[in-house]
Amino acid sequence: MGKGDKKSKKGKIFKGSYGNSRKRKTETTPLVKPATVTESEPPKAEPVKRTVRKKEPK
Repeated sequence: MGKGDKKSKKGKIFKGSYGNSRKRKTETTPLVKPATVTESEPPKAEPVKRTVRKKEPK
């Protein structure tokens, strides 16, 4: 159960191998929230502002 033992964790670290007693780290995918789709009303068109000319006094 030392560095020469291929079945122990210490031996696998020394040898540089992996197995049941020395597992590889699993890559975890980053958690990304799915884009929330909101069904909202389409933006309303703003009324066109028109300038009204005042009548000139006679």
